[in-house]
Amino acid sequence: MGHMVAKDIYGALGDKIDNLHVRTPQTEAFYAMLRELYSADEAELIVAMPFGLSTLERIAKVTGRDRKELEPMLAALCDKGLVVDVRLGDSYHYMPAPFVIGIFEFTMMRMDHSDPDIGKVSRLFVDYLESGEFYAANFKDGQQVSVARALPHLEHLGDHVEILDYEKVERIVDAAGTFSLSNCSCRHKKLHAGGQVCKVPLETCTSFGSAADYLVRHGMGRAISKSEMKDVVQRSKELKLVFSVDNVRNQPAFLCHCCGCCCGILEGINKHGYPNAIVSSTLVPHVRMEDCNGCQKCARACHVSAITLVPEPKTASSKRMFMPQIDESACIGCGVCSLVCEPDAIEMHKREQHVIHPETTFERVILQCLERGTLQNQLFDDPGRLTHKAMRGIVGGFLRLPPVKRALMSDTLRSRFLSAMAAGAARTSQADAVEA
Repeated sequence: MGHMVAKDIYGALGDKIDNLHVRTPQTEAFYAMLRELYSADEAELIVAMPFGLSTLERIAKVTGRDRKELEPMLAALCDKGLVVDVRLGDSYHYMPAPFVIGIFEFTMMRMDHSDPDIGKVSRLFVDYLESGEFYAANFKDGQQVSVARALPHLEHLGDHVEILDYEKVERIVDAAGTFSLSNCSCRHKKLHAGGQVCKVPLETCTSFGSAADYLVRHGMGRAISKSEMKDVVQRSKELKLVFSVDNVRNQPAFLCHCCGCCCGILEGINKHGYPNAIVSSTLVPHVRMEDCNGCQKCARACHVSAITLVPEPKTASSKRMFMPQIDESACIGCGVCSLVCEPDAIEMHKREQHVIHPETTFERVILQCLERGTLQNQLFDDPGRLTHKAMRGIVGGFLRLPPVKRALMSDTLRSRFLSAMAAGAARTSQADAVEA
C-alpha cells in the first residue's frame, strides 16, 4: 500500500466518488459502507485513478503502479462492481464506478445468500439512502438530468399521439444484440436488510449491449436470449410495473422493472419528495370522465401517488362516489394507470412541457456533471497532476456560476457545447493511444 494511512484513505475515497457525476454526501453510514466494500489498498488505487475511462497503460502511468500489479487489481475491482471496464476498440478502458448506477447496483447484484456479509452491507445501503441526504445532493436544486427515465406503457394512446422509437420498449429490445438478467438490487437489498419485500420476482433487472457484457463477465448477471428478454418484459406488464430505462435516446444500457415499494429511484419521489429523481416520459395520462366508473384502481396502482380521488359532485346522471385527479407535476408518465383501467377511460397524451432525454451516455454523464458541479473533473481528470488540480479549481468555480450553468443547460447552447466536448474526448483518446 502507498503512503496514506487507512484512516485517511477512506475520506479521500469518499471525496473521489463524490466528485463523479453522481454526488455522494459524506456520512457515517457512507464511510462504514466504503470500509466494508474496499480494502485500503483498493481505496488508494481508486483515489489515484483518473476520473474518466482510461486505458490500463494510462492508469499505470498516472498511479505509478506496475502494470503486472495493476491488471489483477482492476480485474478484482471489476468483479466487485467497484470499477467499470468497457471495451473500446482493441482494449478495455477502466473508470471508478459511481454510486448509482454502479456501486450500489453491482454490489447487490453480485451478492447472494451464501455471502456472510450480505445482511450487513444491505443495512448500510438502507441507512445511507433512507437519510435522504443522497437524494437532496442530487435533486434538491431541481436537476433535470437523472440517470434514468420512465418508459411508458403504450397500450392506450390517445388519437394522433406520435411516439418515437426510443420511447417504445419493444423497439429498444429489438435494437439490442445482447441481454443479461440480474437480481433487482433494490428488492435484494430490502430482502436482506429485513424489510418487507413485495411479491415481484427477484430476478428482474435487465441490461443490454456492453452493460450486459460487463455484468455477465463479472458474475453479476446471466446472459439471456432476446426471446427470454421479451418474456421478462411481458411479465412486468402483467405485474403492472414501471419501466425505467437508461436516460438516453441512443443505445440505452439497462431496463429496470420497478415498484413503488422497493425501488430506490422511486423512493426519492415517494419518501423524500423529489419528482425529478427520475425523468418523466414525454406522455401523461388523461381521464375521459364520461367513461370513468370511479373504481379507484388507477389511484391504487400508481407507484408515485400522482393520482388522488376527489368526491364526485352529486348529480342524477353519475353513480360515481369519487373521480380521479392527476397531478401532472408528480406523474412520471409510466402509463401503469392506463393498464389497470377496466373501462379504458385513461389514455396517454403528449406532455406540453419539454422533457430532456440526452442522446448518448456521454451526453448524459456530461450534463449530470454540469448540473452537479463536477464537470471539471472530467475535463482535467488526473488527480495527481498539479496543473490538473489548478485547472479543476479555476474551471469548477466558473462552471458553478448560476448564469453559466443556466446557459449551458439551455437548448440553444447545449448541443454546441456537447459537440465540442465530444470532439475533445475523441482527440484525448487518440493522444492516449499514441502515447501508449
